[in-house]
Amino acid sequence: MKNPLIAALLLAATLARAASLPDALAAYDAGDLKAAARGFAESARRGEALGQFNLAMMHLRRELPGASDVKAWQLLLHAAAQKLALAENALGEMIEQGRHGGPDPRAACGWFEQAAEHGSSDGALAIATCYYLGRGRAQDMSLAHRWYLEAAKAGDVGAQYLVASMFETGLGVAADERLARYWYDIAAKNGDDAAKAKLKAMRAADAST
Repeated sequence: MKNPLIAALLLAATLARAASLPDALAAYDAGDLKAAARGFAESARRGEALGQFNLAMMHLRRELPGASDVKAWQLLLHAAAQKLALAENALGEMIEQGRHGGPDPRAACGWFEQAAEHGSSDGALAIATCYYLGRGRAQDMSLAHRWYLEAAKAGDVGAQYLVASMFETGLGVAADERLARYWYDIAAKNGDDAAKAKLKAMRAADAST
């Protein structure tokens, strides 16, 4: 039978290890990069996706001795294998920026789409743009609208304006003036000057009829 004192010490050690990730995040916020790196590395060794992601970000930001894009890529792949949307989006950005071989829009968009499907608003915005521009994906305004709408719902002001415009013109979606006004209004309230001007013009048109 295990000694109760030893069991208690083992439990305390386990809890201390489990707390290393939030401690590392706090250390990073406080500017203590050495402590943050130790905590993220411990978390990454335990196979925790957020630890792997945050350590990868420190590599990408050159905040570690011997920082390496190759190491960042490997860490992000491990986190992405656990369906961490942040890591999937970061992989797409690395490819897009040419930090993992030459730029490959198709591969980048693949990661952005996975991130979007797993709830990343940044991924939704990026894959929407892939479809909107026909860059890395065949141009598809319906899918562009779908993903811009997800980004708009998450609060991206640019996406809110684009969704409004697509509803107004019927680009990729059935035209709907009510929804166009709704999204222009949200974008305007979030500080988009173009949306404010658009609403003003629409109201002026209403008044003249």
